[in-house]
Formats: sequence, structure tokens, C-alpha cells
Amino acid sequence: QVQLVESGGGLVQPGGSLRLACAASGFTFSRYAMRWYRQAPGKERELVAQITDAGNRPNYADSVKGRFTISRDNAKNTVYLQMNSLKPEDTAVYYCYCPGLGSWGQGTQVIVSS
Repeated sequence: QVQLVESGGGLVQPGGSLRLACAASGFTFSRYAMRWYRQAPGKERELVAQITDAGNRPNYADSVKGRFTISRDNAKNTVYLQMNSLKPEDTAVYYCYCPGLGSWGQGTQVIVSS
């Protein structure tokens, strides 16, 4: 069955970096666009970044442009989110999502705090 498993979250100081990974299985990963969402406590889930099946034309939320980079390795069935210059307001649970299949991962917690 379709599985999306996120990893790489944790506690980081403001200004620091993290790289999230989402390992996919159960479908032909290279045929599907992928997205990263996040949900902060008490807030709605928001789209952070998305990438096409071929790995081009990435799009970002205005709040993360210039700091986050989405990428993918179709040979490894994995999508990444490189997060730099992290701010406390980036604290959230981060989810990967396959819009073509309507499938979500379980999420990984990111906490940005000194």
C-alpha cells in the first residue's frame, strides 16, 4: 500500500538548519508531484512547498521563500525539504503529501527555539 514516511525533524535554534526527508513506497514515485505542508499548534495546515514529478518548477509559500528548498531523488523514492535560517514561527509538524493519490505521511515535528 501507499506509504509516506517523514524523518529529520527535531529541535533547532533560531538561524539553524534541518533537512526533512519523506520516503515513499507502494506507488511509482517518479510519476507524481509531491508537496510539503506544515501545521502549527492552533493553526490550519498550510502548503509550504511543492515540486513536479520531474523535480522542476518548485513553488514555495511566501513565508519560506529564499530559506527552504524542496528537492527529490526519484531513484531513492524520496522528497526532501532543506530548511535554512529557521525561525520560531517555523515550529510545526511537517507533512509530506502526494496530491495525485491523496496520501499523507504521519508528520515530523520541527521545533525552533533557543
